[in-house]
Amino acid sequence: MNFGSLWLTAVLCLPLLSRAAAPDNEPLLIMLQGDSVQELRELVERAGGSVTHDLPIINALGASVTAQQLEQIRSSPVISRLIDDLSMDMSEPLPPPDATACALGGALEAHLGSKTLEWAIHNLGEATDRLKSVELSWPAGLGSELHAQLGKATLELSPATLDGEDRWQTTTDLAEAEAGPQPGTRTQFSITFPASTSDLHDQWQQSDFQITLQFGTSCTLKLIPGYADYLSDTYYPRVSGAADLHRHGITGRGVTVAVLDSGLWEHPAMATDTEGEPRIIGRYDAINNRASVPVPDASGHGTHMSSVIANSERVLTHGQPDGSYKGIAPDAQLVAIKAFDDEGQGDFLDIVRGIQWVVEHREQLNIRVLNLSFAARPRWPYFLDPINQALMQAWAAGITVVAAAGNEGPEPMTIGSPGNLPYIITVGAYTDSWTVDDRNDDYIPGFSSRGPTPSGHIKPDLVAPGGHIAGLASPGSTLTRKHPNYMISSGELVMTGTSQASALVSGIAALLLQLEPELTPDDVKCKLMSSAEPAIHQNGRLYYSPFLQGSGAVSATRAVTLGATGCGNQGLDIARDIRGETHYEGPAIVGETREPTLPGLQDLLTPKPTEDAPSDALRWGVKAHIEREDGEPPSADLPVDWLEIYTAERSRIEALSRQDNGESPR
Repeated sequence: MNFGSLWLTAVLCLPLLSRAAAPDNEPLLIMLQGDSVQELRELVERAGGSVTHDLPIINALGASVTAQQLEQIRSSPVISRLIDDLSMDMSEPLPPPDATACALGGALEAHLGSKTLEWAIHNLGEATDRLKSVELSWPAGLGSELHAQLGKATLELSPATLDGEDRWQTTTDLAEAEAGPQPGTRTQFSITFPASTSDLHDQWQQSDFQITLQFGTSCTLKLIPGYADYLSDTYYPRVSGAADLHRHGITGRGVTVAVLDSGLWEHPAMATDTEGEPRIIGRYDAINNRASVPVPDASGHGTHMSSVIANSERVLTHGQPDGSYKGIAPDAQLVAIKAFDDEGQGDFLDIVRGIQWVVEHREQLNIRVLNLSFAARPRWPYFLDPINQALMQAWAAGITVVAAAGNEGPEPMTIGSPGNLPYIITVGAYTDSWTVDDRNDDYIPGFSSRGPTPSGHIKPDLVAPGGHIAGLASPGSTLTRKHPNYMISSGELVMTGTSQASALVSGIAALLLQLEPELTPDDVKCKLMSSAEPAIHQNGRLYYSPFLQGSGAVSATRAVTLGATGCGNQGLDIARDIRGETHYEGPAIVGETREPTLPGLQDLLTPKPTEDAPSDALRWGVKAHIEREDGEPPSADLPVDWLEIYTAERSRIEALSRQDNGESPR
């Protein structure tokens, strides 16, 4: 589970093939599929095994059998498919993009006091490294004099020199290296400015200070720029356009979102909506097959996803509520499905059982959206994957399913399952550079998984904010214990990945469904994709391949104003797919070089290499591209007329504005 996605690395056997032999009396957990679940049950019980999971949603059941019992039933004609290894090995959460790989970790947030900046250094490993060098840069207004300490040890620094006219800097190789924090502890690195005439926190922000500490031979820690005020804002509702909708009363009210994950910590901002009314209306433990019971989140991942979707805490600007909230759909009702344990481990049977419960309770609980912030390496064509089979039933039943693309980039064809299912909404991640109000430095980081899928479908469908996302996580949970340096002063945990991006899109889906409850899952997908803003190079061609950005960056406001219907999953017939009458290949072409492409993509995609970093050549969306001052004249062979699209979108928005003002359409 992980800042982004859960990479489920189960080694699953092909139909009717067995894994390595086990002792005759050791129980094995298997999945059986066939035309009749009842006949499968009778077969297992006659052999002396026990049924553990009833899964009629995919004509299957889970069973516990010994190796000897497995041999008895293996050749039965009532079995069309047998899978006898359902284990899953979850990867660790992704660190924020700025983090290093060493065992020491600097806190994401520094504390600015009266004259002193303090930065906590955590030792997450088993050894102690010594501080060898210090590099600092700070505003000239604070004066050239400063005192530095690591814990109680005073550091002798080189004299400061001016870097231009507005900054001081110093670089010091310490003659006697100071010991860093002991394993499992933290210590403070602090710098004090005795000449400062005002409190640091009143005049300066974390981004005004640059700190680089070198521990040992290979451990470099850098203070990240950070956001201006973690306590009052999570920022991604603003970036995604959800905050603007909040101020117009669009908060997801009346829509239920199911989150299939590791459970839920019922913090007040999760348990109640913006009016203080209870809103967790369903709980299901898919591991133990128990409903209407608490589903505590010992992992922290499930709570974090739910917080991104629905945190009902108000955003404050200058200490006052600004009409928006920390979650994307703060009034959505929640259903918590627990299918992963405290270490993020789970199996296919529990996940399918959780999806089945959601489908069975769709009407009773008005479940319109299902969030799946995990990804597994595909082992079969999409239509043979048990989880995907269950999700096709969910989609056909009217549930909009949103899944993470995965965190296995930058190589192509790394989209995970269930994100490889062509019908659902698959979400990759983009990140900012800690500059909320400047989209020009947003980019897609290397970890976001790339398409196409093994069956040639274009994935992800779109990208959403997934870098350094703050959200609630249960105290003492696995994630908070493993990553104390990602905890911030608000009590929230900062995580990064396509898990967060998919949760954000689930929240936007809830906003759309509040406005238009009649939308089908295909309609929601169409609205989101048709209104997404592609990354465009200044030469007028796509900056990123559709296999990386899909249709572009999601926008809640554009989905409401410009989103279309009727374009979702065109050419696909999910009913026929479920019945096994037909299955679908996507348009991707994989050549001899194994570099996937699409018909006509060479003319549409910029030949200049894509950077895993901000680029001045990139603009997100047609409007930003057309209005940029350094754009190049459109090439005669450019297959897209961006100006025509820009003009059409502007006309549409102007028409909507006239309607809002009571004017007659022209």
